[in-house]
Amino acid sequence: MYFDMNDYKIKKYRRFLYILLAVAALSLMAAVYADYWKKMPSAIKIRAGVEQQLDFHVPASGEIYQDEAVESLSRQVKSLHVDFSKGVTLKANQIDNYKMELKLFGVIPYKSVDIQVIQDKMIAPSGIPIGIYVKTKGVLVVGVGEFKNINGDTVSPANYILRSGDYIMEVNGREIENKKQFISLIEESDGEEMVLKIKRNEEITQVRIQPQSNQSGEWKLGIWIRDNAQGIGTLTYIDENNTFGALGHGINDVDTSTLMQLEEGSLYKTEIIGITRGKDGAPGELTGYIEYENDNEIGKITKNTAEGIFGVCSSQIASSCSYEPIPIALKQEVRTGAAQIICSVTGEPEFYDIEIEELHLENNNVNRGLVIKITDEELLTLTGGIIQGMSGSPIIQNGKFVGAVTHVLVQDAASGYGIFIENMLVQ
Repeated sequence: MYFDMNDYKIKKYRRFLYILLAVAALSLMAAVYADYWKKMPSAIKIRAGVEQQLDFHVPASGEIYQDEAVESLSRQVKSLHVDFSKGVTLKANQIDNYKMELKLFGVIPYKSVDIQVIQDKMIAPSGIPIGIYVKTKGVLVVGVGEFKNINGDTVSPANYILRSGDYIMEVNGREIENKKQFISLIEESDGEEMVLKIKRNEEITQVRIQPQSNQSGEWKLGIWIRDNAQGIGTLTYIDENNTFGALGHGINDVDTSTLMQLEEGSLYKTEIIGITRGKDGAPGELTGYIEYENDNEIGKITKNTAEGIFGVCSSQIASSCSYEPIPIALKQEVRTGAAQIICSVTGEPEFYDIEIEELHLENNNVNRGLVIKITDEELLTLTGGIIQGMSGSPIIQNGKFVGAVTHVLVQDAASGYGIFIENMLVQ
């Protein structure tokens, strides 16, 4: 029997090349698939009664049919075939919901897309600075610590029971209204076990905890808590019902990054009294003067969500809005290129030039759908770019309301992110 070592090595080398080629082909296919995935949003809004061209530059085709969850007589309508390799024109005459099932190249399962037909809307951009005050539901646990008890031992009564981000809603069946009340209930406990009703990650549960006495003889749990937050932002829009949206992102606790659970909140007049210019690696900020008094209140906050804060503003502020209502731009209508933002850094709302550099139509982080860059020399001279307090500044392109500024890129003060206005209007 003759064994040719050279032939064996050649066959082994060929197998290796085939495997390498297969891995490279699969990697390329995965990269192409991922790229196409990002180009087509999972949810699309279109205007009722208006023909709209949808062109996402994706070689996908499939069927549109009425959402099965929608109870309607028109469920009998047949499905509609669409081919996005050629561009698609759609028109729906009434508000409704549809599903679109797509395949790449007509073969590879690709994406299920929700289509929502909405009433066309016009809203007035604002851009004025606002003072913000929110009060939480219950008290927020910011951190868990330890202290020395009356015997000099180090103790941590809340360790493994409470954690940062918990909301304490009740103590022994009594609703918690504020931080001061909660501290009083602990002090009055005489060291007896307490039953706390808490909210953790949207779940309500009860825990038992026993206070301990510190070296001054005071009963403590060893936690840091917070019951309110204040700050400065920018009012984004006001609609025909005097409802407003602002910030373009939620109010999160500065220590825990937890979205604060709102019990009540207010907007106040604020006057910009100083600007700390931003620079790469060190974001700047607007400094404002706010008097948290009833006479200065200009609106009530009813919602604190990931997409921003929302509520009803006073008729005085609504009537003094500097700008007339303009059409909104749905996200598939936004284009990279020149645009403007409206913000108040000199005392009055003004337009400043920006560039929309990227569009992320399919982004799990709704606050980062737009990548923008400040190009206006005047604004760059004043602020150095995007600074704290400019969150919520309206973004306008070709006479349409595109979205709002949300964040600055820490390493590039002139650049940042924005949210599509259609995502804010969901609220």
